[in-house]
Amino acid sequence: MLRSIFQKLRSFHLMVFALMITATGNVMAQQATNPIIYADVPDLSMIRVGKVYYMSSTTMHMSPGVPIMRSTDLVNWTLVSYAYDTLDDTDELNLKNGKSNYGRGSWASSLRYHKGKYYVSTFSGTTGKTYIYSTSNIEKGPWKAVSFKPSLHDHSLFFDDDGKAYMIYGSGRIMLAQLNADLTGIAPNTTPQVIIENASAVAGTDGLPAEGSQMFKVNGKYYLFNISWPKGNMRTVIIHKADKLTGPYEGRVALQDKGVAQGGLISTPQGKWFAYLFRDNGAVGRVPYWVPVNWQDGWPVLGENGKVPMQLALPPSKRLIPHIVASDDFSRKKGDRPLPLVWQWNHNPDPALWSLTARSGHLRLTTGRIDTSILLARNTLTQRIVGPVCVATTVVDVSHLKDGDHAGLMLLQQRYGWIGVRMSGGKKYIVMVNAQSGKAEEVAAVPLDRDKVYLKASCDVRDRTDKGYFAYSLDGRSWTALGSAVQMAYTIPHFMGYRFGLFNYATSVPGGYADFDEFKISDRLNEAKDLIPAKRP
Repeated sequence: MLRSIFQKLRSFHLMVFALMITATGNVMAQQATNPIIYADVPDLSMIRVGKVYYMSSTTMHMSPGVPIMRSTDLVNWTLVSYAYDTLDDTDELNLKNGKSNYGRGSWASSLRYHKGKYYVSTFSGTTGKTYIYSTSNIEKGPWKAVSFKPSLHDHSLFFDDDGKAYMIYGSGRIMLAQLNADLTGIAPNTTPQVIIENASAVAGTDGLPAEGSQMFKVNGKYYLFNISWPKGNMRTVIIHKADKLTGPYEGRVALQDKGVAQGGLISTPQGKWFAYLFRDNGAVGRVPYWVPVNWQDGWPVLGENGKVPMQLALPPSKRLIPHIVASDDFSRKKGDRPLPLVWQWNHNPDPALWSLTARSGHLRLTTGRIDTSILLARNTLTQRIVGPVCVATTVVDVSHLKDGDHAGLMLLQQRYGWIGVRMSGGKKYIVMVNAQSGKAEEVAAVPLDRDKVYLKASCDVRDRTDKGYFAYSLDGRSWTALGSAVQMAYTIPHFMGYRFGLFNYATSVPGGYADFDEFKISDRLNEAKDLIPAKRP
């Protein structure tokens, strides 16, 4: 009898243990994980209006620019708008006369909501200007644009309770400037003033000076977030606090873990607080991390015991496809946008040389000049790569290429790679080009005896493997790897995570065109298993 009771108790305990495991598993399954967005979404600025969150980010030399994303749970984000179609009209932004704007364009934006209107401000070292965009409908626009000189570096637009607008900006030495009523410049008869002489001092003066300013007012106190990078250490969050906007400010190191830094504060409707930050993550770019925040003695305290947690008490991610990146068959219905928001051009496009109507269901890219490099070619259409793995495929009709034309699918960064078709001597060749050394090398070529070819590019960024692979197909089912793997590298000259790109450029005679029939993107490893090696244990 005792044995029977023992067995029953044992069975009961095992059942309870199993239920605990199941419950724990379910709880874990319901948690968000860092990085929140496994893609290049740097220099975040965020607001909450009621129960809806909006976030802006940096895309620099891409057009349209300053993407706006929307979320109702802080985890799952959807692109809803851009602040501008083109930043300005210069040779650098237009990829003209051998000039380019890689790594520049517009940098860290500031997103605000004030008296029923949304504001996004940014700045450009290319043009030397500060730009402010405003709208009453952040998702549909239209946006009103104003600009002025000088370019206020890494600024934070701030509307204070005195009814005036300010910008806090600078590097190391943090400045405060009052703007005029219509935000078209610094207010007349005012002079920008220093509010923190050396904001880096609290973290160590050697290294990257404090920058990336974001100002917040909570319970009557002013909190200024900055990033610093002390020599021999890592990217660090520093916070300064004051009773008045003009100071004096007291500073402290707020977070120093995993290099997660630069951002600000956001609260939920339930009163929970988070810091939105990002981390350098190799070839995929700078990826967003959220860090829980508690308040102690009037200070926001970031992290769990000073560390960035990998799990968060937030809803799980529903994947980035199709909200941040997406497939496109290039078919359009009446009322559709010409291009979905997931697409951005590399620099300002030439509208006369691309079309979705010249051939229904196709993207036509036509050459309009001679170029010496794919990085100088206009009208390269791009989307972000995503982690931990991703694969993109396209099919292209190359029957109307001219001698010297190159058209295909690329992984865009300074150390790029691409697969496509080269027309040479009246003959077509499928080629793979690898520029991981900094110099473009055609490492493989096979003759092509037909007008249509399928192309594939796959990325493996697991544990910063950062490898890119290429393949082609003649029927869309059976794939053949071509060329060598690209060792992808995040370079400062481009200052951006890798992107898939569709391109066509001429080296001999302009006027040829390529018709892309579709673009498919996936983050499923099984769809890239023919190219991406299995991860070793």
